[in-house]
This record gives sequence, C-alpha cells and structure tokens, in this order.
Amino acid sequence: MKSKVIFMPHANIQYSQLPPEKRLWVIENCYEKLFDLIAEDDYKIAFEASGITVEEIAGKSPRCMDKLKRLIDEGKIEPVSSPYIHFMLSNIPKEVCVHSLKHSLDVWETYTGTRPRIGWNPECGWAGYIPEVYTEVGLEALVMDADSLLLSFDEIRQATGLKFDVQGHSNKNHLFKIEEYIKDKPEFLKYITNPSVAENGLKLIFRSDCMANLLLWYLMGATEGMREEPINMKEIKAMFAKWQDRISETGSFIMPYAEDAEYIGSTAYFYVKQFNEARFFEAEPESVGRFREILEAAREAGYEFATPSEVLAEGNILENPYVEHIENGVAWHGGTAKAWANTEYSRIMDPVCISILNGIKAVAERLGETMDTLDADLNRAMLAVASAWVSDSRWPPAPTSPGRFNVRESLRDMYEANKAIGEAMKNNGIEELKGLYSPNLMHTQIQLIDEQLMAMKYFGE
Repeated sequence: MKSKVIFMPHANIQYSQLPPEKRLWVIENCYEKLFDLIAEDDYKIAFEASGITVEEIAGKSPRCMDKLKRLIDEGKIEPVSSPYIHFMLSNIPKEVCVHSLKHSLDVWETYTGTRPRIGWNPECGWAGYIPEVYTEVGLEALVMDADSLLLSFDEIRQATGLKFDVQGHSNKNHLFKIEEYIKDKPEFLKYITNPSVAENGLKLIFRSDCMANLLLWYLMGATEGMREEPINMKEIKAMFAKWQDRISETGSFIMPYAEDAEYIGSTAYFYVKQFNEARFFEAEPESVGRFREILEAAREAGYEFATPSEVLAEGNILENPYVEHIENGVAWHGGTAKAWANTEYSRIMDPVCISILNGIKAVAERLGETMDTLDADLNRAMLAVASAWVSDSRWPPAPTSPGRFNVRESLRDMYEANKAIGEAMKNNGIEELKGLYSPNLMHTQIQLIDEQLMAMKYFGE
C-alpha cells in the first residue's frame, strides 16, 4: 500500500495587514489559483477556511466559490472548518468557541452543500478543553500541531533547548531540532505518521513545521538569512524520501503542508513575520508553480494524494494519552497562544469583550435562553463579540503591529454587540433593568478604548 500524503492549505481572509479592499485580490490570486491547480490533474488536498472566509469567497467571487464547490463534489478537495472568526480558541471563553464553530459549519454547508467532518484550530493555540469543543459541535477529527505535542515531553524540550515565552513570536526556524532528536525514535515519529485519538474520542492528525517550514521557504524562494541560496527542489525531494523511510517503519502518511493558503500566490505575511519588514501580500505568482512542483515531487517519491477522511478511514488509529500533556497556552511554530493575549491591543480590548459577553449571558439567563436558543438580537450580539475577538487585531507584538483597520474592525464589532444587547433588552421588555447590563455605560467604555487605540501609531504608517 502506498504512503499517503495530505496537503492542507488553510485560508484566513481576516489576516492582519490585509485591507478589506484587497480581499478580492487574495481570493482571485491565491485561493482561485490553488483551485485551478488542483483541477488540472489528479491532485487531491484538504482546504481549510474560517466561516467568514467562505462567505467572503462566495460574496466577492461567485466564480471562485463555484470552483471550490465543484472540487468538493468531485472529491478532490475535502473541506476543513475552523471557527467562523479567526480567533485564538485558548484565549476565548469556551461558549464563544462553540457558538462560532457551529456557525462556521452552517456557513460551509450553506455555500458548498457539504458539512465538514474535520476541524482546524487557528494557530493551533492550545487549552485542555479544545478536544471537548470540537466534539461538542459534531466534528470527527482535528488537525493538530505535532511540535506542541512533542515539546510536551521533557526529554525533547531538554534535547532541543527550546523554551516557551509569552513574549516570544515563535521558534519556527529552530524546530528542525525536534526532527534531529526524533529521527531514529519510532515512539515519537509514530504520532506524525499515524492518526491518533484523544481520550474523549476526537481523532487527531498531526502536522509539523519540520516539513512545513521547508516547503514554505521553497514557496517564497527566499533564504533564511543563513544561506546564500534559497531552498532547492533537491532538498524537497530528499525530505520526501526521508519521510518515506520513516513511514515504512512507523505508519501510513504525512501531512507536510498545513500552512497558509495565501502563500500560494502572494507573500502574505512572510516578510513581516520573518524580517519585520512592512511588506504585506505582494504578488508572488511563481509560488503557484512551486506548489505544483511540490505536489509533483511527492508523487514522484511514491506518495498517494489523500484527504484527512481517507486516512482516517484506513484505521490504524493510535491511542494518544499525551494530548492532555500539551501545555496550556502554547501554539504552533513553537510559539504561544498567550503571546496574542499579552499584546497591548489584547490588554485593552479583551476586558471589554468579556464585559459584553457577560452582558449577553446575564440578559439571556433573565429571558430563560441558552447559548443554543438565543433570540435574534442576542445571537447577533454573540456573533459580533466573537468577531471583536479576532486574533489579527491583536497581533503581532512590537516592533510590528496589526493594521489600524484591523483594530478599527474589532471596535466596530464591540459597538454592534453592545447595540444588539440593548435592542434585545428593549424588545423583550426589560430595558429598564440596567442592573443586568447598561448599554449606555458600556458605549462610553468602548468609546474610551476607541480613542486610546486610535491614538497609537501602527506599523507601516
């Protein structure tokens, strides 16, 4: 039986420093180019997108949505869902995560006719309740970060010298040290080459930067500041051959690319993240061809293209008792979800979001409603406060920053959520019960942080 290979570009239209007026450009030059590529040959991939990304594709480019739907219907793309809003689940109250995931699944089904079975956790931000959240909304499996799992083992942490810090952006370019340590250790490799299952029954498929980072640098045609020449195809082929040997000894598949879809067709956030340069979403048309070269290299190495569900259907699913060992607050790239919670933007906005959420819950309880039975006004408030929590209005930390417009959108959402709670109180005849929640007072609080945030200087201005 051939080794399987899963490619999963994932799409986030709410990217920091991606102005709303450029979203159509990204849809046409990244997502649509990817779909055209997959349609060309017998390629097969998974494609992840937040619910709002799906809506934006459908609204701004019906042609692109038609291509995505057709590829899903043909079995060439498996849809993978994350929450409706790209936020850090481990920094958000659980009920917001559940509400947003359910809404996202509904959006996927509305526009493509297919309800995803596989989930994605933005930035792989971790908290112990993540598996429970994904099973609660009916998803069968979750794509996970292998590096976070592996760094939960003391021996690997000590051998690599990698440390987590809430102020650290990532250890992305140093995660090769993990591969160096585990390359001859099947007891660790097996979690990358096999699906596994958490104690609550959620199935898990692991991706790792030890492969994805190499492919990303190849797509960008850039160097890491430590090389004279960019990564070449010979290195890509060597990587695929190396993992073929490991699969034959330990498992059945690899997921070498679970990275941003925006890197296929543009530079996305590459130069900001790697070099602190104010360069965002520049055209990189050659990366589309390079992605095709990566697919072909996998095929030539003897891999069979597969979707997550196809890999799960083969069985050979390992019990994984170590999921609960993953450190609360970590994220992919050897970074931390808590880094998102510790920027000055988060410190200002998050308490206001919590106050608004508490208002929604207080009014809902008074009306005898639950998170599953919210009336139209309170449901609108929940969607708006979730949107205000979008990760990309809080990231990255100094010396870079989100775009001013990213922060402006979160403020807009707070105003909208607060207004919707006030309308819910009025429409249900409890407008005078200001002890539950005071929309007028909250409005002044949002105004206060609005003035504070807009007085700041933003990267690239």
